[in-house]
Amino acid sequence: MNLIIDIGNTQVKVAVFRHRDMIFKDILVKEHLISSLQNIITDYTIQHAILSSVDSLVEKDLKVIKQMFPLIVLDHQTKIPFFNKYKTPATLGVDRIALMAGAVTEYPAKDVLVIDAGSCITYDFVNRDKNYYGGAISPGIEMRYKSLNTFTANLPKLSKTDKIPEIGNSTENAIHSGVLNGVKMEIEGIIDQYKDKNQNFTIVLTGGDTIFLAKNIKSTIFANPNFLLVGLNSILIYNLDE
Repeated sequence: MNLIIDIGNTQVKVAVFRHRDMIFKDILVKEHLISSLQNIITDYTIQHAILSSVDSLVEKDLKVIKQMFPLIVLDHQTKIPFFNKYKTPATLGVDRIALMAGAVTEYPAKDVLVIDAGSCITYDFVNRDKNYYGGAISPGIEMRYKSLNTFTANLPKLSKTDKIPEIGNSTENAIHSGVLNGVKMEIEGIIDQYKDKNQNFTIVLTGGDTIFLAKNIKSTIFANPNFLLVGLNSILIYNLDE
């Protein structure tokens, strides 16, 4: 069985795969990572593992984890199932690497745009020949709400609402309308930008705001909140098969 560990900006996600089938998933508290992993290996026979971290992991914790099971720590030198044409490959986030691996594995011989709506919103495109050149990064929904509160004197700190106001008839509704319509129109605009150059491509939406955005985007998309975990597992399998 494969253990997948994804340490993000705000939380730690773990999953257990039997080859390509996810059989377990959980969200862990970062401070309790080691004890939580010890519980997992008690319940599952872990043969291989991969760890992806957008944040720095304490060296002593990493050393302990490496003693638990054979571990790949994902970085820009890890073998991947696509051709990385990014001009600065050493600066490409491991989360984006994993998403592209998921794209070429789950949608072979297709052009794929992956939109990851989390702390940031990332857009990454890989073509049917497995060539990846880059994409875009913009602030996520929570970051936009927080910035309005942080960089102004009087605007309150809000969180997203299920219903997006078309016209803000109060300060709170004006913020909701600006943030949520702004994100929605940004995503739809970038999708249209890719449509101008690519007649037929697959769109995958993932990340913490997947479900919310999937209900509000007009384009046909595949919504998969676990796509990053799938991509990490694809990289692990690719390295084991090499």
